[in-house]
Amino acid sequence: MIGERTALRERLHRATAHLDTPLAVVDLAAFDANAAALTARAGGKPLRVASKSVRCRALLDRVLARPGWHGIMAYTLPEAIWLVRAGVSDDVLVAYPSVDRAGIGELTADPKLAAAISLMVDSPAHLDLVDQVTSPGKRPTVRLCLDLDASWRPAGPLHVGVRRSPVHSAAQAGVLARRLVARPGFTLVGLMSYEAHIAGLGDAPPGQALRGRAIRLMQRRSYPELLRRRAAAVAAVREHADLEFVNGGGTGSVAATAADPAVTEITAGSGLYGPTLFDGYTAWRPRPAALFALSVVRRPAPRIATVLGGGWIASGPPGTSRQPTPWLPEGLRFRGDEGAGEVQTPLVGAAADRLRPGDRVWFRHAKAGELCEHLNELQLVDGHTATPAPTYRGEGHAFLG
Repeated sequence: MIGERTALRERLHRATAHLDTPLAVVDLAAFDANAAALTARAGGKPLRVASKSVRCRALLDRVLARPGWHGIMAYTLPEAIWLVRAGVSDDVLVAYPSVDRAGIGELTADPKLAAAISLMVDSPAHLDLVDQVTSPGKRPTVRLCLDLDASWRPAGPLHVGVRRSPVHSAAQAGVLARRLVARPGFTLVGLMSYEAHIAGLGDAPPGQALRGRAIRLMQRRSYPELLRRRAAAVAAVREHADLEFVNGGGTGSVAATAADPAVTEITAGSGLYGPTLFDGYTAWRPRPAALFALSVVRRPAPRIATVLGGGWIASGPPGTSRQPTPWLPEGLRFRGDEGAGEVQTPLVGAAADRLRPGDRVWFRHAKAGELCEHLNELQLVDGHTATPAPTYRGEGHAFLG
């Protein structure tokens, strides 16, 4: 019986044989299955799609057309403006504070944009910048979302989680909310807290059993504290503002975050593509939907096949977990002394002996949307047919550049 991965390789080859490499695909069957699984895990709470993890307008449209998905979490203000003007969504939350003066000027000059986009803030200084660009009396009301730090601080200076907002306690959230609502020209509509130490940290890293046990212990102990603190923070903020939404979570914690009564919506995005970092989670592992292909260009020795390019390294702490993974055909791995190279990547293993110049190797990226920074288009594969769809880069946008 033909294996599942071998069958996938044959289907991708049939769909893309007429195309040159490098190329990237999104298998729509896997994409849709992942979207449905995330909806089920959300338990009836709406999902806001993280555009950073998708970076393709056609796929944003596709997931937003599904029941249970509404709204976008963008990563920059220029991106949010483009998404609204392009008609992708009329509900866009910018995930990080913006100091983009041109973007702020465009937002505050257009009532439609101001009504559709919510800016992330964690300090009155963010409001000062908006006022400097356009004074309160000369602009529509600007929507704000308060960023609550979700990290765990069990004792003293110990900090577990990413460094985001300086607002950590319920008291700090209440004080900031009071200051925000007192400022003319703004309205506080939301609160967000992203538990990166849970949603963004796999609890079963391959080959690291001790680390996995330590991560699971940390997550079991930290999450009850976050539930209590987030609920208290939401209550403190609601004393000053009628919140439209309380956002939390990520792909790695959808079910757990959905169980939090204080949260009204959950963000997810990476799970739609199923990158390799999510192979290290026990709660749920998405189907691999996004892959990229490189061509074998030479055979320098027996059991070695070299592909052109390959060094598409993901952001985060440098290490092997940030390298792409040779996925198809099965049985390939990097050489330890070379890894994934910018110009060439030697691959070793039994499968390398069966590869010849011109054959393809399919890789999975470590993270989701970063794949799209390398290519102008994705091939959306439906059965044995591939349809091109431009990435952000292909549409001429560099929202982080």
